[in-house]
Amino acid sequence: MKPIDFHNLPYRPCVGIMVLNAAGHVWVGRRLVEDQGEMEGATALWQMPQGGIDEGEEPLEAARRELYEETGIRSAELLGESEGWIDYDLPPALVGIALKGRYRGQT
Repeated sequence: MKPIDFHNLPYRPCVGIMVLNAAGHVWVGRRLVEDQGEMEGATALWQMPQGGIDEGEEPLEAARRELYEETGIRSAELLGESEGWIDYDLPPALVGIALKGRYRGQT
């Protein structure tokens, strides 16, 4: 199998959400791991709500959708946004595996 050059892969457009309660506590959820898949064998994975932006979807719309899909939370107020997009690359061992092998990371 030919090695994957991550420089040729795009970033996946995505959103991430930090949920705070009135006391200022941050919500972090434990990720469910499927028996077969890119995270098989992983344990104790914790993360904040996040996910891809669907084609034609606005980032805030995607954030609200992902928040509901992953937590069931509907009543959230937007307090702020990052000033720009933040790119991050997957660890080299996960390139070609995570994100269905189609992306080098997320933005």
